[in-house]
Amino acid sequence: MARHLAALMLALTALPGIAAGSWRDALPQAHMIGQGNYRWLGMRIYEAQLWRSQPPVSNDPAVVLDAPFALHLIYARDIRAQRLVDTSIEEIQRIHGNSLSESTVGQWRQALSRVLVDVRAGDRLTGVYTPMQGARFYANDSETGRVDDPVLAHAFFSIWLGPSTRDPVLRRKLLGLAR
Repeated sequence: MARHLAALMLALTALPGIAAGSWRDALPQAHMIGQGNYRWLGMRIYEAQLWRSQPPVSNDPAVVLDAPFALHLIYARDIRAQRLVDTSIEEIQRIHGNSLSESTVGQWRQALSRVLVDVRAGDRLTGVYTPMQGARFYANDSETGRVDDPVLAHAFFSIWLGPSTRDPVLRRKLLGLAR
């Protein structure tokens, strides 16, 4: 019986998304490239960290998003998942203007609703981006799900790392270009 249980546990850990490990398992050789705090109306909302196996060779958005990385957010405040989803969609729409159809926005909203969770002060949300594939999301080092849409994944991480980010100082800090 113990052998069967051990075999079952081993089989479950091999299935994607069932018993996944920490985000660090997805990027085992990553190190922090940069970090900074995001503030809104003077209140600290979260600390952001960018982790990659190697630093980007430039701050050109095409180069920044050319290799796998993890964006790690440590929250200073409680925020509901729906608020995270709504704010993410609003920022994606702001960046992309009118180029996104209502259908696409609806699909992306649903996808983000499946992977983003409520956070409390001290909680950590991490997104691991894989170019041309999508992203995996983690809450406090446990996988919450994945987005298999590379366009959505790129748009989502552009909120922080793209040239049209709302906080260019934080972007430069994440990329290791400023302190």
